[in-house]
Amino acid sequence: MSTVIDRPGATPLDPTLLRSFVAGQWDEQIVPALTDYISIPAKSPAYDRQWAEHGYLERVITDAARWIDAQRVPGLSLEIIRLEGRTPLLFFEVAATRADAQSTVLLYGHLDKQPEFSGWRAQLGPWTPHYQDGRLYGRGSADDGYAVYAAVTAIGALKRQNVEHGRLVGLIETCEESGSYDLLPYVDLLGERLGDVSLVVCLDSGAGNYDQLWLTTSLRGVVSGTLEVQVLDEGVHSGDASGVVPSSFRIMRQLLDRLEDSRTGHVLPASFHTEIPVERIAEARATAAILGDEVWKRFPWTCGGDGGFTLPTSSDPIQALLNRTWRPTLSVTGAQGLPPLSDAGSVLRPRTAFKLSVRLPPLIDGAAAAAKLKSLLEFDPPYHAKVIFQPDRGAASGWNAPASATWLSDALDAASYRHFNASCGYIGQGGTIPLMNMLALGFPKSQFMVCGVLGPQSNAHGPNEFLHVPYAKKLTASVAEVIAAAP
Repeated sequence: MSTVIDRPGATPLDPTLLRSFVAGQWDEQIVPALTDYISIPAKSPAYDRQWAEHGYLERVITDAARWIDAQRVPGLSLEIIRLEGRTPLLFFEVAATRADAQSTVLLYGHLDKQPEFSGWRAQLGPWTPHYQDGRLYGRGSADDGYAVYAAVTAIGALKRQNVEHGRLVGLIETCEESGSYDLLPYVDLLGERLGDVSLVVCLDSGAGNYDQLWLTTSLRGVVSGTLEVQVLDEGVHSGDASGVVPSSFRIMRQLLDRLEDSRTGHVLPASFHTEIPVERIAEARATAAILGDEVWKRFPWTCGGDGGFTLPTSSDPIQALLNRTWRPTLSVTGAQGLPPLSDAGSVLRPRTAFKLSVRLPPLIDGAAAAAKLKSLLEFDPPYHAKVIFQPDRGAASGWNAPASATWLSDALDAASYRHFNASCGYIGQGGTIPLMNMLALGFPKSQFMVCGVLGPQSNAHGPNEFLHVPYAKKLTASVAEVIAAAP
């Protein structure tokens, strides 16, 4: 296929010129911009309570706006919108050039970041950009700093070839990693300006491999919060008190046993589960046939004491896919009340606090799950200990994609074949993008192209996060083609 014609009488989109333009923009414009972006510790408000005073979120969104201005994309207007007390938002708009266009394509991304985490390899660090072998390392590179630059480049590629398109708008937020609680007021404010959204392009998701285009078909919800158990007002000698004073850690274990079977990881409350749609089970089978054991082998497993590696909860690729996308899970992501090993004396500690993260199936209501979790953990505490579960702000519901329209499926497959020489893959993701559920409710007839660069080993949120630049180039070109094909 040498050209793409989106509709009768339309200007042809030359894929060779498209790839050349996109590759040049990535090499000369985007990688340098992202290198600067990585160096800025623009942590999301949940991880930087003084975000306004530090000014890092303001800096990254201002840098992105200046970069967009410098591209001089014909017909593109942009502004940074600031509501008092809320993180800033970048909004851009491009008028339709196709006479019959009646709806809008919305492009989404975010610029806030997760915290540093430990374990970065030598020469790497969260705020130390490093480009090697097509991988740009650093916090936020793949999640999700690249999105705004890729989206504007895709639009610029269409303008470069005078390809007609519908109306385009962009929402780039700075609160996603905190649950997007600042985003809804902006969506309400921009209501009429957003228009009738017919396609959402979200560049904040993952890829099963780097060999084809991947469409995300579902996202889990999440409830996170702090569970605290306190038994004493101060620490006491463990020899004197143990056997009389119940351990706050043991009580914590009992409370978690209400939520999870520790032998299997099965989350116990039935209200946290949902019936998996038959089409998603069929999709998991098809994806497992593509990825095979890489579904679970792609993780950095530790070598066990017997010389073998830690085993997954399931080595069946189908079940592993369903476990990480359609079944609830519990993770303990932080702790307080435990001194470092070097300072751990003979003291029975007064309190233990865990940060809990419960991932929810796509069809479970996040707010209802948060209320259920609080009731479950706080009810009738062992030994009448002081037990408090404080949910984080903004529990998020998951999202299940509507069936793709024929035009979208055709455009995705065509773009994947053109730029990857393989068909488009379909996969659920275990993470959460709160905006997707909001948009699905606000624009029930919209189509969704949810995709991203978070492929194997890219390790968003953890150490050694990287952006796979060759994949990002092909994804950017694919986005341009889908935007041009949108009715």
